[in-house]
Amino acid sequence: MKVLIIPDSFKGSLTAIEVASEMEKAVRSIFPEASCTCMPFSDGGEGAIPVLEKHSLGKSINCPSTDGLRRPITAPYFFLNNSQSAWIELSQAAGLVQLKNKERNPLKTSTWGTGLMIRHALDQGCKTIYLGIGGSATHDLGTGIIGALGGKFYDKNNNALEPIGESLSKIERIDLDELDARINHVKWVIACDVQNLLTGTFGAARTYAKQKGATPKIIETLETGSLHFAKVIKKQFGKNILELKGGGAAGGVSAGLAGIFNASIENGFELLAKQTDLEERIKKMDLILTGEGHFDEQSTFGKLPIQVAQLSHHHKIKTLLFAGKTSISKLSAFPYLKIHQTTPESIELEEAMKYAAKNMQSKLLEVLQTVKKQIH
Repeated sequence: MKVLIIPDSFKGSLTAIEVASEMEKAVRSIFPEASCTCMPFSDGGEGAIPVLEKHSLGKSINCPSTDGLRRPITAPYFFLNNSQSAWIELSQAAGLVQLKNKERNPLKTSTWGTGLMIRHALDQGCKTIYLGIGGSATHDLGTGIIGALGGKFYDKNNNALEPIGESLSKIERIDLDELDARINHVKWVIACDVQNLLTGTFGAARTYAKQKGATPKIIETLETGSLHFAKVIKKQFGKNILELKGGGAAGGVSAGLAGIFNASIENGFELLAKQTDLEERIKKMDLILTGEGHFDEQSTFGKLPIQVAQLSHHHKIKTLLFAGKTSISKLSAFPYLKIHQTTPESIELEEAMKYAAKNMQSKLLEVLQTVKKQIH
């Protein structure tokens, strides 16, 4: 039996590598003769760098940066050999992972540190910036990135504003006079696997801000600010970012950079899949294991497990999806996909996170035993 193990991370508890390790352990326990291919993967956001390190020619570079609250850190990005390109993960500098729960507030966080990483990549001679935008702690529409590269933002009284979420509704003018001159020669590619628009029911604020620490009041403040900032971009740059598919990802970073820097939005999973010949690998498999921390309605907008399921469905290969928590038990469009929740219903979130690996291993063994019986 050939088994492909290709999970995303379980955010806040297990990395994709740790999830893959647990999955492989269970497969080898139930199917000792199985040939396992482990590919802890990414949808182009968090976790892309390890995928590139293993499957692409290039090197990781550490550089000085700041976290979402602009405290000094060191963060890595991936320099792609012979292509004058860099893959930068937003979450390495502006991610939830660097902040304690009590520090999370998308009104106060900024993508400034990601802008510092981009500037460092430009110093290495990069002409193309691939920006993976999952796992952010921010909702600043990329104003932090733009600010770190020399852009400035002013209110109606010509007062300079800090590039953070709560400034969005006050910005009346974007000044690019002191922008790093190299930006004019950069190709921007945003790796994004969700289709959410910037605003509305499934927009950035109402879909993603809660997990970044936003209260209902903060969510509406961010929604109002996003609408306002979109009008400023339309007025100054002639771009309508409200209709941009994927514009709602990562606190509107893709919308802001598309509107101001003319960034393109491409499918991050597909970018990485091409680098690793993923579909060719999938075609040769008998069973596929994938998963993520929380599989819900959001996930069907294009998160990694559903993209894996789409490829495996095309080749009629049985796929098992494991999630710490799931509000979806079945997807009629994917008959070869089985969805399993690894966390017992009675367990509180904190305990579930603490025992994520143990709970996953238990569920994996249970499900794989069933698969073995079905085979025999």
